Amino acid sequence: MTVPELLQKGTAEYRRASVVLFAAGFMTFGNLYVVQGVLPAVSDDFHVSPAMASLTLSLTTLPLAVMVVITASWSEGQGRRHLLVASLCGAAVLTCAAAASPGFPVLLALRVLTGVVLAGFPAVAMAYVAEEFHPAGLGTAMGLYISGTGLGGMTGRLVGSLLAGWLSWRWALAVVGVVCLVGSLGVALRLPHSKNFVAAEGRFRDRVALMRQPMRDRVVVLLALCGFVIMGSLVSYYNYLQYRLALPPFTLPATVISLVFAIYVFGTVSANWMGRLTDRRSRRSVMLLGLVIMAAGAALSLVTVLPLVLLATAAMVFGFFGTHSVASGFVGVWSVRQRAQASALYLFGYHVGSSVVGYVGGVFYGHFGWSGEVGTILALLVVGAAVVFRLPADSVRQEETDAA
Repeated sequence: MTVPELLQKGTAEYRRASVVLFAAGFMTFGNLYVVQGVLPAVSDDFHVSPAMASLTLSLTTLPLAVMVVITASWSEGQGRRHLLVASLCGAAVLTCAAAASPGFPVLLALRVLTGVVLAGFPAVAMAYVAEEFHPAGLGTAMGLYISGTGLGGMTGRLVGSLLAGWLSWRWALAVVGVVCLVGSLGVALRLPHSKNFVAAEGRFRDRVALMRQPMRDRVVVLLALCGFVIMGSLVSYYNYLQYRLALPPFTLPATVISLVFAIYVFGTVSANWMGRLTDRRSRRSVMLLGLVIMAAGAALSLVTVLPLVLLATAAMVFGFFGTHSVASGFVGVWSVRQRAQASALYLFGYHVGSSVVGYVGGVFYGHFGWSGEVGTILALLVVGAAVVFRLPADSVRQEETDAA
């Protein structure tokens, strides 16, 4: 039996692969979320409502949610690395093309294609890490990759918003697209080839059918619904906060408004703190705490005092990242069998929430102003709390406990 050639922690190849995956995650989420920072500029340029402008993000995350399931199943038979590289390069090219969109429908079409292409990376990145890295260094490599995705999402939003304020949204997309294209070529040259991938037997249709089992698992479905709630709430909040801060009584310039995306740094603190809290409390209770923090932040944002609005935004971010880290960990602990399919179902709910609530919140914002947006979020978080209450207090399956 052949001994697998795993990347050992402390070696030069391990460090190189970890840094490359960090950069790849950074670029993936930078490409995905750059448009969130330019929504007001897109509204002004194409004379569309905030809700319509938000479709540039919603129509990216929705196909991504669907394609994550499909590409994950496809990669089980075809391999990981070439899909990772193709996804990064293709998305960067499409972002550059979107910068030159002659009209709003063309921009939306290119963003749909971007979501389809981008799905190839998150669908297989974690599987690649699990296959190629030695277990002793797996946690560090995975943590670095997750950090890259979070930092990339924040940077894409922040840089996009700053460039849209200084130049235009087209320049914002062009700069991010070109940087990501150059970086993607670096990933293609530096990412180690798969040495431990073993193609799954059976037809592609049979591999997709494996999704049926986690869809029958009540706990996994509830966790996917929780992902829908928390991601939808945060994306919707940030989509329309930009419009609110540009209006009286704040009337902030676009370059100043862009700095609200820097508040995402609070997410790294909350993910770590809430993760440690699960050592002493049940995951269910910690997730409820996260939802309460998000609800408090949403309610506080109704005030017209800027420092309090920023504090409210920090609470939204803090509650979201903490709840997301605990919920995604819950999926992994609970789903001992078919863990990849269960994680894909969670990601599906997570990204669909971004798409659906990101748009619906804009409809209520358009009719009722900021109070309509906050009302949408609070109603959704109440639903989320009801969902979390139905989760088991113990995140380990009872039948496994009995067997032990």
